[in-house]
Amino acid sequence: MKEQVESRINELRVELEAGQKAMEELDIQRSNITYALLRINGAIQVLEELLNKDEASVS
Repeated sequence: MKEQVESRINELRVELEAGQKAMEELDIQRSNITYALLRINGAIQVLEELLNKDEASVS
């Protein structure tokens, strides 16, 4: 019985470590996506300002 419990504990520790690693990878992906979205949003704002400037100078 003791060996079965110790074996299960070891299995769970391996699963825990894998889960923690997966969570770290997801956190990195989330950070990278957030940065990319901020850059895209900034680019949209600049382009919209340029478009509005062009429209104002044509009028």
